[in-house]
Amino acid sequence: MKKAEALRAHLVQHVPHLRKEPQNLLVFIERGGIGCRLGGGLSFDYRYEINLVVLDFAAHADTLIVPLLAWVAVNEPALMQAPGTLEQVVRFEAEIIDNDRADLSLTIPVSERVIVTPDGTGYLATHADEPPIDELLGASPWQLFLNNVLVVPGDGG
Repeated sequence: MKKAEALRAHLVQHVPHLRKEPQNLLVFIERGGIGCRLGGGLSFDYRYEINLVVLDFAAHADTLIVPLLAWVAVNEPALMQAPGTLEQVVRFEAEIIDNDRADLSLTIPVSERVIVTPDGTGYLATHADEPPIDELLGASPWQLFLNNVLVVPGDGG
């Protein structure tokens, strides 16, 4: 699934803890389904939940959540616009390991539109990108400050 791979890459790039230890990010696809309608050709939607498990997380939660929501704003903007979803764009659970570390599980519902068109001898499947919503994106490249300390530089590195 395209979005699960993209989210993993985004978090490894923008979350300092995961940049140092990318093996501490596990990505699972759960509760998947395929939505389609008769009369619309063979085009369809993948609908699933991305479950992120972050192991031994020892940083402030904001350093994970802000980059995650920045990704959601671009790749799943409907979650931030639909009534009823604002309260739970991302669901999470945590297992507190000690005073400094926790294992986190975060779940995000996503969909991927696949446009299927006849291609002479078969079909061509094209994964459609989400339309951009510039006002949600903020500065690019963006930075993250926590208590006035820069934790994610503007180049993401």
